[in-house]
Amino acid sequence: MAKKTIQRFLPDHNKVKHHKYLKIFGRLLHDANLWHLNRRSARGAFSVGLFFAFIPVPFQMVLAAALAIPLRVNLPISVAVVWITNPLTMPPIFYCSYLIGTLVLGQPEQHFAFQPSWQWFMESLTTIGPAFLVGSFISACVASIVGYFGVDLLWRRSVRKAWLNRHKK
Repeated sequence: MAKKTIQRFLPDHNKVKHHKYLKIFGRLLHDANLWHLNRRSARGAFSVGLFFAFIPVPFQMVLAAALAIPLRVNLPISVAVVWITNPLTMPPIFYCSYLIGTLVLGQPEQHFAFQPSWQWFMESLTTIGPAFLVGSFISACVASIVGYFGVDLLWRRSVRKAWLNRHKK
């Protein structure tokens, strides 16, 4: 059940292989294990994708693919899960990361107003930057661990339910 549900949402592997940003990996994308869907590859892919979803860097998809290849986890899942942080979800997720960072570092919460300028960005690196980066790293690690064990649990539950249904018949 879990496998069929996930496969429904996965993009075609040929489309992913020919994505303009993933072409840098060349022949590494031809490894069959990157496209195979099983419990091990799914839980690892969710973990990789969730980690990079919470890290505030550009080209998160490329970074997720770069880690999925040596770990030999499902590449389309790891790249797709990164999109949990999209333009709609980024502000609340990154604000929560900032709050976590202030809590961990013991800093008071600073009020700020976003301005799309280079000057604001450079000034914010010294004021809110440390708390934001620490909070983002902690959020990434926690989300990655929860995703890994959550997918594993859901997959096992799905397999057990299917096995029991077959056994009843």
